[in-house]
Amino acid sequence: MSKPDILSMTLEECREFVLSLGEKKFRADQLYGWMQKGTPLTEMKNLPGAFRDRLAAECDYRLPEIAKKQVSQKDGTVKYLMRMTDGECVESVFMRYEHGNTVCVSCQAGCRMGCRFCASTLRGKARDLTAGEILGQIAVIQRDTGERVGGIVMMGIGEPLDNYDNTVRFLRLISSPDGLNIGLRHISVSTCGLIPGIKKLSEEGLPVTLSISLHAADNERRSSLMPVNNKYPIAELMTACREYFEKTGRRVSFEYTLISGENDSEKDARALADLLKKGIKGPSHINLIMLNKVDETGFAAPDRKGAERFRDLLCDMGMNATIRRRLGSDIDASCGQLRLKNSEN
Repeated sequence: MSKPDILSMTLEECREFVLSLGEKKFRADQLYGWMQKGTPLTEMKNLPGAFRDRLAAECDYRLPEIAKKQVSQKDGTVKYLMRMTDGECVESVFMRYEHGNTVCVSCQAGCRMGCRFCASTLRGKARDLTAGEILGQIAVIQRDTGERVGGIVMMGIGEPLDNYDNTVRFLRLISSPDGLNIGLRHISVSTCGLIPGIKKLSEEGLPVTLSISLHAADNERRSSLMPVNNKYPIAELMTACREYFEKTGRRVSFEYTLISGENDSEKDARALADLLKKGIKGPSHINLIMLNKVDETGFAAPDRKGAERFRDLLCDMGMNATIRRRLGSDIDASCGQLRLKNSEN
């Protein structure tokens, strides 16, 4: 029998569990508050030692630990290699913006989606993370930096909608007033295009931003970069995105990684604008991403002027397009690079 995963519990579930151990309800509230701060059991000083010992014996407290930390000398971005309690490692990134701090979290140890330009998928998927393990990344980072996190992007290692139940539980936990209370409108959930998950998410009543990893505007090119497109082609994906907007009222964002010689021509820009104008029929945003080089893939990014030309073409065609600010370029910024290097050591 697996032990209860207390970091994945709601406050009410934590109270029920603590009561089942014969403790008072207020002990659950104390425990829950400590967990939201990313505090190890041994440092929860107002909990009796015997209670902490029993918790260690009878439950799983899957709080990640910082295995490695890289701080950008350019912009202060912090990249973490987080080690889970079973030894699996994932990556998290702390980013400072004028409007506040954002954390990029991982939802799986590895990824099975097979996108050709991504380091996260090179060794496949080891396992899903629990809701508590996703939440724990944020709690640990807030404890380490001493700074409040106000926004979350689920764009780290893994595909959130391939770990659907834990992703949704995480969203409910992280936005709860009992927990870290981060507003759902400040959370983006990225997907490579798992249509059943998009449809389910639209029914959850969670006003998050849906971010679609698109990266190409035609099926042949997208399938060559992203195998998921063979199962869920672009036309069906556009329909799912349009329905998501109609049901939630939330603008859909499209991630488009610029890869030199693959998807960055004037023709590609015009095809992208045409696709979204016809396919979405509602507000959308194109987030252009300069590819961070991953040696194993053989791909490279265009130069900055090329990216700006691509953006300007989209804007001239009436699209809302921006180039994502490139953070942490000196600290293995591409998702999965740090985990990959660690696994090779």
